[in-house]
Amino acid sequence: MSRLEAAQRLLGHRFTRPGLLAEALTHRSAAGAQGIGSNERLEFIGDRVLGLVVAEWLIERFPHEQEGKLGPRLAALVSKPALAAIAEDNALAEVLNVARGEAKRGVLTQATVLADALEAIIGALYLDAGLPAAQAFIRRVMGTVMEQQSIPPKDPKTALQEWVLKRALPLPEYVLETTSGPSHAPNFIISVRVADALGRGEAGSKRAAEQGAARALLNMLPP
Repeated sequence: MSRLEAAQRLLGHRFTRPGLLAEALTHRSAAGAQGIGSNERLEFIGDRVLGLVVAEWLIERFPHEQEGKLGPRLAALVSKPALAAIAEDNALAEVLNVARGEAKRGVLTQATVLADALEAIIGALYLDAGLPAAQAFIRRVMGTVMEQQSIPPKDPKTALQEWVLKRALPLPEYVLETTSGPSHAPNFIISVRVADALGRGEAGSKRAAEQGAARALLNMLPP
């Protein structure tokens, strides 16, 4: 089975413009081959479509909650780690097109690559079939995650700060370790340390990378 055929089965949609799907599946390391661009443009629009669909879903599911609770719910559901886990559950890495060298270096296991690819195929689906098709796919692959979110999640940075304050420890300090990528698609790696424990986060914005670092550190610390 071809890469495109397998992806169409995953999406439950046969593309009228298969070039869109081919682009959505193409990592920037493989862009240019056979005239196919990278999935960064489609990731850009897919991110917006995903945010809209999930926001509408949350309003529907929690009709009495205000923005203060809905915001953290949305942020958790569309975070890179959450999207990467969904991509892994649906074997998205198996249909992605990456350069052989990058594949050997493990790029297909990186959360940002998997999350961005998921957003890209959502963008491609939206452009090919409209919002209802994108919504149906998003609700199908995110249904379990949505059901599990009964209590509004706490912002990881806030939760980490509360953890250290309860123990009279110094406030967490976030350090920007590296910045890479083009200006329109940057990648930040940020670390945060509490006592002898260190957490790292990687994302396309400093804020998201800080959240990821705090989340990673919280997973190491005792309750």
